[in-house]
Amino acid sequence: MPDPYILILFVVGALIALVAWLPLIFRRAPLSLPIVCVVLGAAIFSLPQVGFDPMPQIYPDVTERMTEFVVIIALMGAGLKIDRIFNVRRWGVTWRLLGVTMMLSVAAIVLLGWGVLGLGLAGAILLAGSLAPTDPVLASDIQVGAPREGGEDTVRFGLTSEAGLNDGLAFPFVNLAIALALVASGQKTDWFVEWLTVSVLWEIGAGLGVGWVVGWLFGWLTFAIPISTRLAATRDGFIVLAATFISYSVTEMLHCYGFLAVFITALAFRHADRDHDFHVQMHDFIEQIERMAMMVVLVLFGGALVSGLLGPLRPIDVAAAVIIVLVVRPLTGLIGFIGWKRPMREKLILAFFGIRGVGSFYYLAFGLNAAPFEGGDRLWALVGLICLMSILLHGVTVTPVMRWFDRSQGRNPDENVTQEGATATDSGRGASS
Repeated sequence: MPDPYILILFVVGALIALVAWLPLIFRRAPLSLPIVCVVLGAAIFSLPQVGFDPMPQIYPDVTERMTEFVVIIALMGAGLKIDRIFNVRRWGVTWRLLGVTMMLSVAAIVLLGWGVLGLGLAGAILLAGSLAPTDPVLASDIQVGAPREGGEDTVRFGLTSEAGLNDGLAFPFVNLAIALALVASGQKTDWFVEWLTVSVLWEIGAGLGVGWVVGWLFGWLTFAIPISTRLAATRDGFIVLAATFISYSVTEMLHCYGFLAVFITALAFRHADRDHDFHVQMHDFIEQIERMAMMVVLVLFGGALVSGLLGPLRPIDVAAAVIIVLVVRPLTGLIGFIGWKRPMREKLILAFFGIRGVGSFYYLAFGLNAAPFEGGDRLWALVGLICLMSILLHGVTVTPVMRWFDRSQGRNPDENVTQEGATATDSGRGASS
């Protein structure tokens, strides 16, 4: 039997190779990298030699921090690749998804969790808050491409900007659930004014402000100061990691929403010099880190599934999960688009692809670590099932649906793949010459 350390190195190396290689295979196949990661995790942790159960309830703090890291990396990547200049009117699809679809989804899930599942008000709100954000980590196949790639259509832009902003805007709901749980346990009395003024007004406003300031500062240091001392002159992609960590940590030290700040930092950073090649380098660097981190989380998620994560589920929970994935998001999405003068195919795609995943894991771990909730294992089972359904359903449908959509727009998806490969080849030649 090989040394466990050597065996771990082999497994990690094989997974890294798959993360790099599989996206090339799945460009035209009805399958996604997240699905493969979950299946691999389930297979690995089913082996009797692996004496470790990666259950989030056993390692609550590790679960919170690991998923937190993945989300902030994904938010920076999502913000950097948006070509569309921020404008209230041009971001209209985003406001519909946030102001109508997200709010109606939260309300529907609260009613379902409280009135049908019997979770209690605090537990139902925590479930809704955890499932409110669409996931920037698992949605790369339906997001816009790399910076300056072109072809940023309304569907891809809408899903990217929604995932970037609603990860921060879900926090008030989670904090509301925490406040109610603390009240129920006798640890808190007066809560409403504090929740409204701090958790809603201050933390959202300050998160937006800090994010913009950090993004402006990094934009100035990278593109505006004398050429010899600009950060862009380093050509080091890890500058984007510095921006991510500083934005998140400063905002969190001020007790504000770091997720929101990171995405705003990315938008402001990109706006400093929208056409600079360095944005492409930074995006490619952060995307590679994101895929690696996502792989680790989803492999562990697959392990948790075979270790009994879904054990506490009841038949009514399964029915509720199906309703949340197949009814709540699509229906609230279509309601949000009432009066929006766009083709129905765009509305249907935007409404359907409300992917849930790593962000939901983070919010649930954060809430359960912050206050006592009844039925924590059941909440983990519910969120786990919904995320699994989303990974499978959306992962299988995204490729054929988006290829059909591209053809309906007069684009050849196969031609796009060829152009991306040619660009990569040209970049490699340039680097070697």
